[in-house]
Amino acid sequence: MNGKVVCVTGASGYIASWLVKLLLEKGYTVRGTVRDLGDPRKTDHLRQLDGANERLHLFQGNLLEEGSFDEVVDGCEGVFHTASPFFNTVTDPQVELLDPAVKGTMNVLRSCAKASSVKKVVVTSSIAAVAYNERPRTPDVTVDETWFSSAKLCEENKSWYVLSKTLAEDAAWKFSKEHGIDMITINPAMVIGPLLQPTLNTSAAAILNLINGATTFPNFSFGWVNVKDVANAHILAFEVPSANGRYCLVESVAHFSEIVDIIRRLFPIITLPERCVDDKHMPVYNVSKEKAKSLGVTFITLEESLKETIESLKEKKFSK
Repeated sequence: MNGKVVCVTGASGYIASWLVKLLLEKGYTVRGTVRDLGDPRKTDHLRQLDGANERLHLFQGNLLEEGSFDEVVDGCEGVFHTASPFFNTVTDPQVELLDPAVKGTMNVLRSCAKASSVKKVVVTSSIAAVAYNERPRTPDVTVDETWFSSAKLCEENKSWYVLSKTLAEDAAWKFSKEHGIDMITINPAMVIGPLLQPTLNTSAAAILNLINGATTFPNFSFGWVNVKDVANAHILAFEVPSANGRYCLVESVAHFSEIVDIIRRLFPIITLPERCVDDKHMPVYNVSKEKAKSLGVTFITLEESLKETIESLKEKKFSK
């Protein structure tokens, strides 16, 4: 695959940093966009990757600025759009989450539509855009790529992050069909595993909270997947000719009680919360792995992912 030129938006992010690393290892030339080229926390870890000196070119890119991706994607064969904010506490959902997700995705796709070089676009979506609708998620239910989250329900529940990913993916499919763009979405659940970037990301923070003195654990069941598998799935989606549509990426669905149990087995010396924040105990459900496996994804186990996450958090001095 040597010599192909691809673009990664939001290159300093958690998934994107791994994507850049794996692309460079495979011989690609990578054009990465970051919000601020002058911020070493966004660029240093990328510039230190093997192959970065020769084949990584960083550009400033603003999601909300029309046309700011034109120059970067022109001449690229593939575009990986990973840039989208992910955090749970917001004061102005429209400004902080919805606009960057929806308008940002549209800006990147418009640039792709103008660039005759672009053969395929891979968009980092989320299981958030898949699993949140009126259908119950219970142990006998299997969520798959045919599910779509309900924007109306997300708005009613004030699930702003889920809404941002749902609206962005919906708009992306409409635009790509209208403009004949070959687009694929990758829809991972909670992404964990080693951190390349120096800053703490939201999904790793969920694990950090458990090991840093929390007295209770959340009453949530989430899908979990390793960041390396997610990055690899993006590359497979670009490289495999038959890749199409959406790909849910979930190694397993587990309640936080199970996450705590696994960590306790792996790291007996860590003090962990003993009880759930409430006693309703949300059920687990299933997410189909079939389509992801057909792409060539092999999943790292949840246990291994948790081990890597905690070792990485310790190494980067986030945990005590």
